Amino acid sequence: MRALQLFGDRDLRLVEVATPEVPYDDWVQLAPAAVALNHIDVWGFRGMAFAKRKLPLTVGAEASGLVTAVGPAVSGFAVGDEVVSYGALTCGRCRMCLAGRDNLCEHVAGVMGFHIDGFAAERICVPARLLVKVPAGVTLRDASCATVTFGTVQHMLFDNARLEPGETILIQAGGSGIGTVAIRMAKAIGCTVITTVGSDEKLAKVLALGADHAINYTTDRFEGAVRKITAKKGVDVVFEHVGAMTWEGSLFSLRPGGRLVTCGSTSGVTAQTNLMQLFQRQLRIIGSFGCTIRNVAEGLEKMRQGILPVLDTVVPLEAFGAGVERLEGRSVFGKVLVTL
Repeated sequence: MRALQLFGDRDLRLVEVATPEVPYDDWVQLAPAAVALNHIDVWGFRGMAFAKRKLPLTVGAEASGLVTAVGPAVSGFAVGDEVVSYGALTCGRCRMCLAGRDNLCEHVAGVMGFHIDGFAAERICVPARLLVKVPAGVTLRDASCATVTFGTVQHMLFDNARLEPGETILIQAGGSGIGTVAIRMAKAIGCTVITTVGSDEKLAKVLALGADHAINYTTDRFEGAVRKITAKKGVDVVFEHVGAMTWEGSLFSLRPGGRLVTCGSTSGVTAQTNLMQLFQRQLRIIGSFGCTIRNVAEGLEKMRQGILPVLDTVVPLEAFGAGVERLEGRSVFGKVLVTL
């Protein structure tokens, strides 16, 4: 079978490898249909692994596909089922896994496509317990954005930030994959959405998605614009994933008692925090990483209800590297998908 493998920094090769057989009774074999690209793919492409990994490594952290074989102990899934697979190989036995807090697994083997082999191959084997069925009416292309993109946003907004209908939210980088989804999810419950983008072209696009206010952060200080929009009150929630470049302004944009939820640091991992502002204004900073399998199912249900991902570009497997470079260049609006 074909697999797209990383051999070194920016060294991607489409190679022929042995087709994997179902290794355990409770595992399944999948045929990935579409792989959605994320910043974790950019980090891997650059060689930025935060733990030891063995190369070559099959890339791709988020995907949808068809079940092509099942182990004898598998129940609830059959050949031909359309599914998505959770993007980390969790143990399924620790107290966190048993409590449904999969993203805090105490013995996780790694993130697929980053630490261990991922989904950019014609066949892959995974434990059946990591699968979620794709609801009727949801395409496999859209479903490929369920495990990292929709799951991450669902976990950030509703498990962690506890976003409520009618609140005001600042969504940083609204043209990104998770930014576009966050806009749609927040608007779906009646929130006022303020978002930042890096170009005038993207201003029109995020407003068309439903954002109430859009700020070009390259020409305006977004924190000043937010204070003006909110009559100096600030926002209830900041959806942060940019990092050092926006961190101080994000905190300044919060109302007293506001919540900042963050899942990323694409512009840098170190930022200053005004501690007096933090405690005097009783702000809450919440870290969020990945999602749970429950969040994946919740994201797929929202797709079934009509909240769909924004697709920027769809490319074949051979153009995976070009897709990563487009994402890396920040010209993207929405998601880049790779089809198999």
